Amino acid sequence: MRHSRAVAAALVVATVLTTASALWLGFALAGQREAEQRRQDVLAAARRSALNFTSLDYRHYGRDSANVLEGATGDFKKQFAAQTEQLTELVGRNKSVSEGQVLEAGIVRSDERSARVLVVADSEVTNTAVPRGEARTYRLQLDLVHRGGRWLTSDVEFVG
Repeated sequence: MRHSRAVAAALVVATVLTTASALWLGFALAGQREAEQRRQDVLAAARRSALNFTSLDYRHYGRDSANVLEGATGDFKKQFAAQTEQLTELVGRNKSVSEGQVLEAGIVRSDERSARVLVVADSEVTNTAVPRGEARTYRLQLDLVHRGGRWLTSDVEFVG
């Protein structure tokens, strides 16, 4: 009788430990999935923002600048919006076309509410000064914030 009680108690303890371990692993896995999804969302938003920022065409600059503003927030959005009229005139006068391509993007830091991403992008630029085109490479530092379920660019800096 004592032997069967000891076996039963051992089985209960083993079941509790197994259940606790499974729950702990499940929560840890869910946290890893959430972090990986956030990482992918941040990178996608940064790539999209950099592509919009480096792809502008004088023939539909209104649409292109609206794409930049749609993914922007804060001071960056205010500054870009304030310059849109002047940029529209400049881009149109010079018949500027810039076709961007994101080469690499990497997260410097991130948490649930903010992130900093470094992006390397190439752009083929044509305008009245270089009608045959000119290749340009940009290294951008983008700061993003999570607002309204989306990652938005709050600052862009040209770096190194």
